[in-house]
Amino acid sequence: MMLIEETAPAAEALPVAALRGHLRLASGFDGPDDVAETAALSGFLRAAIATIEARTGKVLLKRRFRMQLDDWRDRLGQSLPLAPVHSVEKIEIDDGSGTVTALAAEGWRLVPDGQRPVILPTGVILPHVPRRGSVTVTFVAGFGDTWTQVPADLAQAVILLAARYYDDRSQDGLRQALPFGVSALIEKWRAVRTLAGRGNQGWR
Repeated sequence: MMLIEETAPAAEALPVAALRGHLRLASGFDGPDDVAETAALSGFLRAAIATIEARTGKVLLKRRFRMQLDDWRDRLGQSLPLAPVHSVEKIEIDDGSGTVTALAAEGWRLVPDGQRPVILPTGVILPHVPRRGSVTVTFVAGFGDTWTQVPADLAQAVILLAARYYDDRSQDGLRQALPFGVSALIEKWRAVRTLAGRGNQGWR
């Protein structure tokens, strides 16, 4: 599977003011130093968001992704690797010879789920993917467009982790282990892993 993030969180959606307040940094002084500090804080927030999303499988701020597979994991239903999924924009099958066919929206449906959203066929099975072909699913995932729509515990985990990154900025690299407080905040959001998306097929 190849998963590509096609859009990034908008700069104005990042909780820079909240992080600045948590760190008790001065604000309101326009100038090169303030611009540089804001850029640095945004960078720490993006790193923290990426880490939290990787650990939980949850997308905090809404954006578009593209998932490419050599074939469906299961033609009875294809699970998506991220949640929550807002919408599936299109599904395309490449026959391996340069011909790409978009599947009709009437042929499948999205089943939203907090842990494991699934694409189900409206018929019996999902369409055949040629042996040398591939299937690409473009979807939008995320809790919302603004930071206020992110669940409070995940939002707090990002602030705490970004603050840790800020404190560690003079070191050669960021610490790999999550602080205990951050781990506790995200624990209930951790994705339940299954074998290649086949381990629990309760959606059948």
